[in-house]
Amino acid sequence: MQSVPRAKRLPPGPQRRDPQTSAVEIRRSSRRRRTVSAYREGDRTIVLLPARMSEAEEQRWVGVMLDKLAAQESKRMLGDADLAARAELLSEQYLAGRATPNTVRWVTNQNTRWGSCTPAEGSIRLSHRLQGMPEYVLDYVLLHELAHLLVPGHGPSFWRLLDAYPRTERARGYLEGVVAAGRLPHLPEARSE
Repeated sequence: MQSVPRAKRLPPGPQRRDPQTSAVEIRRSSRRRRTVSAYREGDRTIVLLPARMSEAEEQRWVGVMLDKLAAQESKRMLGDADLAARAELLSEQYLAGRATPNTVRWVTNQNTRWGSCTPAEGSIRLSHRLQGMPEYVLDYVLLHELAHLLVPGHGPSFWRLLDAYPRTERARGYLEGVVAAGRLPHLPEARSE
């Protein structure tokens, strides 16, 4: 597959990511005949197009694919009220309803933590970076913060609370992989002629 990456910035449109934080990379392939696809890769959106497509068609399809991805993502993202309801459900299911936060909300100023908890205030904050991750990962982070309402540190009694959640290790592995991938240098794309 021959690929010609080009980073482009598009003007904001309905339901599009902020163009200041999200670049669109176009990859053209002579093997791709009719189909167009797109996916998120970190803060970039990759759009795969046939090599023969004109600039005008490219612009149209990039817009279509950005809107399609945004619509899919908005269906997966919970609002603060949904997050609070999810926290209540997880507390009931795994902590016998003992963890009752006063507030649960998304925040955009947590870039080194997935979540945080202030037991004295009963507040839980989850990083916006979790949005769009698998549900079991979000549930794990939310449950982790709920457990901090009951046990402030990360001692044995804290981890015993999380033993009830069957996907703890899988979720932790997923998050460790995300962190590790973020540390990798961006390698040039392999090309075959």
